[in-house]
Amino acid sequence: MRDDYGNPDPDWLKIDWRQHLHRVQLPGAEVNYAEIGEGDPIVFIHGISGSWQNWLENLPHFGRNQRAIALDLPGFGASPMPSWPIDMPAYGRLLHDFCEELGLSKDVTVVGNSMGGLVAAEAVLGEPSRFNRLVLVSAAGFINTWLPHQRGVATSHAWDRFGARVGALARFSVTHPIPRWINFRFAMRYPGRLRKELLWEQVNAGVPCPGFTDALASILEYDARDRLEDIQIPTMIVWGFEDWVISAAAALSYHRRIPKSRLEIFEHTGHVPQMERPERFNRVLDEFIDAQLAPGDSA
Repeated sequence: MRDDYGNPDPDWLKIDWRQHLHRVQLPGAEVNYAEIGEGDPIVFIHGISGSWQNWLENLPHFGRNQRAIALDLPGFGASPMPSWPIDMPAYGRLLHDFCEELGLSKDVTVVGNSMGGLVAAEAVLGEPSRFNRLVLVSAAGFINTWLPHQRGVATSHAWDRFGARVGALARFSVTHPIPRWINFRFAMRYPGRLRKELLWEQVNAGVPCPGFTDALASILEYDARDRLEDIQIPTMIVWGFEDWVISAAAALSYHRRIPKSRLEIFEHTGHVPQMERPERFNRVLDEFIDAQLAPGDSA
């Protein structure tokens, strides 16, 4: 079978993204977002230390037939810090305000990676009538790692002290194989096989991210498992088998708890399947959107 890791000829490099960037003023927050295409809406939400550019490999594909939108959560990317305290319920409300402002009142497919998956689930639980599909990609929401709070505090302190320096080193690492592997290996299975332009976009947009510490603290305090059975819309769970950030065991936990869920595990893949295996990711997401799941169906 042909290895589909990475994308040697990405469509996103051929697009002038400046024509697709917009800003919207919401209660207590200004949000930067990218939008391409027309049709049924699909909204993409990035993870911690991420940005809308986490979905560069996916936006052009879905923009062919849909209204594809990816936002920077407040405190990340080009969206400034909000006036309200950052936590996962606040981000869930922010997503509803965002959809309302853009006229996305129903039939929205929402896709979230890592922290973005938790935000998407929170939004669906808060107002399920707006959404008709939920996709959780290596989603946060389970406190199931060794000493999570201690590790989270240590990570926050390290980010506060060295975040800007880490960003500078990561920029250097994009073009140097060994530091590239060291800096990106925690999130990607084979960072040396991804295009340097894609990695540069992640670093350039993702650092600095002033919302990192508050968002991480909220994730560590938030355990979603007791509410997941209330998610009644069709849900797809996508995970990398070699995810070092959130173990693939969490994918099974999500799948067991969400009634109308299907599970896709990508072998030899890390924490960001949408970037690592974009062709496969886009294909299974197309299939999921097109499928008409009957009540009780689960793949």
